[in-house]
Amino acid sequence: MLGDDEDVFDSVTWESPNVPATYDGPSGGLSGPGFRQSTAESEDGREPNDPKWEGYLITSVKDPVKELAETKDAYVSYLVSAKTNLPIFSTPNPSARRRFQDFVFLRTHLAKDFPACVVPPIPDKHRLEYVTGDRFSPEFMERRRLDLHRFLQRLARHPTLQRSTLLRAFFESTEWHVIMHQHVAHPPLPEQSSGVIDSISDSLLNAFSRVRKPDERFLTMRESVDKFEEGIATSERLFNRVRNRTNDGNPEPGEDLTGDYHDLAVAVQGLGFLESGITDPLNHFSNTLLEFSALLRHSTQMTTDPFLIHLHSLLQYSHANRAVLKLRDQKQMDFEELSEYLSAVSAERDRLAAVISGRAGSTGLGLGAYIKDRVDALRGQDDDRTRVERMRKLDTKIRELQDAVATAHETSDAFSDETLREQQVFQRAKEAEMKEMLGNYADGQIEFYKAAMEEWERIIPVIQRIRVDV
Repeated sequence: MLGDDEDVFDSVTWESPNVPATYDGPSGGLSGPGFRQSTAESEDGREPNDPKWEGYLITSVKDPVKELAETKDAYVSYLVSAKTNLPIFSTPNPSARRRFQDFVFLRTHLAKDFPACVVPPIPDKHRLEYVTGDRFSPEFMERRRLDLHRFLQRLARHPTLQRSTLLRAFFESTEWHVIMHQHVAHPPLPEQSSGVIDSISDSLLNAFSRVRKPDERFLTMRESVDKFEEGIATSERLFNRVRNRTNDGNPEPGEDLTGDYHDLAVAVQGLGFLESGITDPLNHFSNTLLEFSALLRHSTQMTTDPFLIHLHSLLQYSHANRAVLKLRDQKQMDFEELSEYLSAVSAERDRLAAVISGRAGSTGLGLGAYIKDRVDALRGQDDDRTRVERMRKLDTKIRELQDAVATAHETSDAFSDETLREQQVFQRAKEAEMKEMLGNYADGQIEFYKAAMEEWERIIPVIQRIRVDV
């Protein structure tokens, strides 16, 4: 837990708590439960703010099993396992069985504990399968397994999240329910104390929806995120169009390319009944068309559909990154609005001091101050004793606001620094996923076309055996 004097940036966690003594983390600066990302030293040939990984974490989700199958409380558990050399783990090969709700808890609390990290999204539970009762079908469980596998992979790629004690317990603990209750009862971050910022009305803090002095670095990042998400959304739409034209997903032949090849095979087979001399070659050709149609359907299910799922998941991942950028803007807005509030309170204090000293007309406070004086007079608050008491309260408020502004400034700067590092982490993760996603799609296309060539090559000798008299 943090000391009382270490309340700066206490909403942003970076390094894991309770790290074993063998862990040689960064020293100096703010410390505590995950305050800072590890950063590469300049002598490593990297920039000072570059993230640094302390080791590897390779995760997997497999073996979905339906538990309590014959009861109304039935659920699916998954075997989660890992290989790691991170010192925070007590074993290099941890494993445990977890259900979907455990993944939801992990994601929710990592997002709370590490608000400056891009915590990857988790697949939505509100799907049609929960309404129709198909959530225990092999197809649904396999799709969910892949989604959860990708979720853990993203956590494992993150230099901070991979070392969180909650993730370690997720893989290692045999008393996970106890861990969850303890984490809720005793979160790694102290509760935010109600300070001066809580006494300011929401109407003031939400008066401005945009940062007044935007940082060009983060404007560039936001533009980059906008363009990336636009490109991903366009690619998803076009790939969906190709997928629907190839195979609309219906088990029966329909108005798509696989259905057309199936209908063409039936037509060629019918033609074979009419051409008695070449019936056998035409039947073989018809069977090849059927096989090609089946290959198209198989390629859609095994290559195109996983690609589209991954593409959409990457778009959701980018939304999580956008949320971190938005939160950084909010930190800056808090500082700017507190500064504005401090200026207003200080001006009011100066106005009262000028009135008491008899210099109200020469303070340069303008028409607003004059109207304020008249209102105070109507309320019976224009005597010096009342003004002195108000000045005393304002002096106390100003001291509180000065402390709040200083803290908000430090918090905003610290959050900005962490966001810069986080963007590098996300960029590397995004590139790794795109490489994997496009590579898998290319491999699937190569496999499809190789299988198609083999089918068509087998029909060539059959066609060549047709005798043609000249």
